[in-house]
Amino acid sequence: MAQILVIEDEELIRESLEDLLTVEGFSVITAVDGRQGVEIATNNHPDLIICDVMMPIMNGYQVLEEVRQQEHLHTVPFLFLTSVVDRHSNRRGMSLGADDYLEKPCSRAELMQAIAVRLDKQKAIKQSIENKMNLLRSNITLALPHELQTPLSGIMGLSELMMLQHQELTSEDIYEYAHDIYRSSERLHRLIQNYLFYSKLLLLRSKGQSHFSAPVSCNSQEVIATAAKYKAQESDRLADLEMNISILNTPISADDLTKIIEELIDNAFKYSPKHTKVSLRSFASQEKWFCTITDQGRGMSQNQIDDIGAYMQFGRQFYEQQGMGLGLSIAKTLVEFYGGNLAIASKEGVGTTMTITIPFTVQSAF
Repeated sequence: MAQILVIEDEELIRESLEDLLTVEGFSVITAVDGRQGVEIATNNHPDLIICDVMMPIMNGYQVLEEVRQQEHLHTVPFLFLTSVVDRHSNRRGMSLGADDYLEKPCSRAELMQAIAVRLDKQKAIKQSIENKMNLLRSNITLALPHELQTPLSGIMGLSELMMLQHQELTSEDIYEYAHDIYRSSERLHRLIQNYLFYSKLLLLRSKGQSHFSAPVSCNSQEVIATAAKYKAQESDRLADLEMNISILNTPISADDLTKIIEELIDNAFKYSPKHTKVSLRSFASQEKWFCTITDQGRGMSQNQIDDIGAYMQFGRQFYEQQGMGLGLSIAKTLVEFYGGNLAIASKEGVGTTMTITIPFTVQSAF
């Protein structure tokens, strides 16, 4: 049973709405003024709020503003009930986050239709979120054990072989074992570091920080070339890397730019076959800096692009793949912290182009 909060200072209207909504099967709570309405909403978390605009103590706009500042009430449908409907009032209410206006007096049919539309929309939003959460839980359940277990198994297995065969191993054998152990350790270390780094970015966002202050500009050509060549060598694909990088100072720290390029280049090599080109290009307009990374890999559908996020994998049943989507999510989040955008254009079976756009003037959040 959906719960509706009615905030109305006129007793006759308030009681009429309560009786009507109760007959229609809703659980109804009422408030006689805006201040009481905010307190009741905070404590009861209603599914929908109907609020008068002109009230003593606190008017409807003030109620809406306070309600929208509370995280657990931020998306609750909010309907204004008013005898004064004009463009200015509508615009003010909508800018604060109102969902609809109902003019006094309104008919039962108008009221029920407005409520039904908003509750249905809210239900659809909740279902969409639940579906994404189920997919996320499924991906974590399937991917995390594999991503941790694979390098760990390599480290343990090779170490055990070295101990069992220590008397027969040559120096070359020991080097090969040690090299493979080191590579597995690197993979495990990178996964843990990415997890911690992504958690740090999410924590910053949860505390209200959405931008980094503009740092001292870095030499993007040097930073990008170094990061890209490092990843190309690591993947044994230096011959596949093509670069056309402009000599520019960009408004982003060298460490963050290195992280962004390494994750995106790693992604391009990981999901494209050896001996196919991965092209990296940077350029600028008067206001923005651009960097594109293009591969000739298997590509993604639009639905997959829309669902990109940490711990999200696609086509695991068809492809052997390493990674949990953390690197791409970190790169995207870092670009956004600098006021930029990471756009992805892809076609299945053809390849993917990722375009970084960062403005030269970065707004600080503080």
